[in-house]
Amino acid sequence: MSAGEPAERLGVVGAGTIACGLAACAARHGDVTLWARSDASAERAERSVAKVCSKFEDRLPPDRVRITTDLSEGLEDRTFVVEAIAEALDAKLELFARLEARLDDGAVLGTTTSSLPVATLAEASGRPERFVGFHVFNPVARMELVELAFPAEAAPATRERAHAVAAMLGKRAVEVPDCAGFVVNRLLFPFLFDAVRFAEENAMAPADVDACMTLGAGHPMGPLALLDYVGLDVSMAIGESLGVDVPERVRALVAEGAVGKKAGRGFYTYD
Repeated sequence: MSAGEPAERLGVVGAGTIACGLAACAARHGDVTLWARSDASAERAERSVAKVCSKFEDRLPPDRVRITTDLSEGLEDRTFVVEAIAEALDAKLELFARLEARLDDGAVLGTTTSSLPVATLAEASGRPERFVGFHVFNPVARMELVELAFPAEAAPATRERAHAVAAMLGKRAVEVPDCAGFVVNRLLFPFLFDAVRFAEENAMAPADVDACMTLGAGHPMGPLALLDYVGLDVSMAIGESLGVDVPERVRALVAEGAVGKKAGRGFYTYD
């Protein structure tokens, strides 16, 4: 390994916001391979990566991220691969079954899951001793925390490598228990959903509830605006996986397709 070469060669499996943000951040420290499921997903990922890279002070060239739709080639030389597809257990299990034969035997496999059992995913991966829950937060370029959740079988070297990758990305890694929602979502979503119910029960405008929490409690974003930012569909799925009562207002907005900022409408309307 030459001087200055990163200790890990990163691969990212997925083409959504988290996947693209993670790939762009990692590209500041070496080449990255990102796998997208389809040509359309690859095109969207290319635009998303370029947008994140353009916001860095050093204007990182986006071609540091190689985007491929071929799972058979492109990831075989990656030493640390992070799965970042939809938060759906069946989809992740199917993907891990396909990945196992395509990754180097020594590669660590991570998942950005925020609510699914890491132990279950680790077993399905076929490499529980080299598996980690690597939960980054959106927007990846700005958020400093990585929650690390390890299965019982994880080797000491896997723990060290996961911490090293988090440090390379400029993140603070905190080891958390393998429980639904880890720490942040486990504590956050009951609060967010309580805010929805409070606004409904007291006929308060979302902006007024949010103003109370930003101006009075020092939160950087109000709870209803944060739900819109996360996505009401994603928030509903997280709430269900945590066993938290999802407000009917959230379910109604999701049924209408008003899932938040990405759709142009949620609790707020966006241009």
